[in-house]
This record gives sequence, structure tokens and C-alpha cells, in this order.
Amino acid sequence: MRHCQPVLMTGEHRVQIDLNNPENLTLAAVRQLLASASDDEHTQLRVTRAGIAYISSGKAVGGVDIDGLLFRLETWAKGSGYVGNVAASDEVWVTQIFNALKQNWPKPPFDYIDIY
Repeated sequence: MRHCQPVLMTGEHRVQIDLNNPENLTLAAVRQLLASASDDEHTQLRVTRAGIAYISSGKAVGGVDIDGLLFRLETWAKGSGYVGNVAASDEVWVTQIFNALKQNWPKPPFDYIDIY
């Protein structure tokens, strides 16, 4: 069985998961996505209409810059422990985010998901 890694990108959103290929959505990919973000600022998991999952931060959270998004999760407040290495090592949290992505892609019931 081939091991798939998340798509690594340079630029604003360094780590992304391309949900168009079901093999890309793994617990390891979600763990890497969560670890890539800093808990020093507000963050939000977003999925574009093109199927790219990424974590936005800074001013691009909440209802800001949502054109092109299929859905987004609630904003995670800075310092809350939802992202970063500690969050990525929490298997229950990683599984919860994995399930949120799996259950909402490609047809989310809403464009804003706050129960997952």
C-alpha cells in the first residue's frame, strides 16, 4: 500500500490537503496540517470549492475572505491549543478533525460548521 503525504506548498498556506483524492485524507495528513499552524494567532480550518483543506490565520478567519470556500469550521482562538504540535499529538482531536473533513467533503450541510 502506498503512503500518501499531504500536499506541501510554499507560501501563505504551507500545508494543504487535496481532498479530491481520498487517499490524501489520512490521520497523518491531518496531524501535519494541525502541526503546521501557530497557536499564537486565531486560526480556522477552511476547505475551498476546489477541495483544498488548509488552515488560515491572522485576519483571514471568521467571515473574512470566504469567497471560494465550500465550508469552514469555527474560528479557533489563539492560545486555545487547537493547532500546533500539542494539538497534533492529541489523537482524539486529530480524529475529530479528520472526521469533520471526511463527513463534510464534498457536500457539507452548511458552509459554516461548528458542530463536529
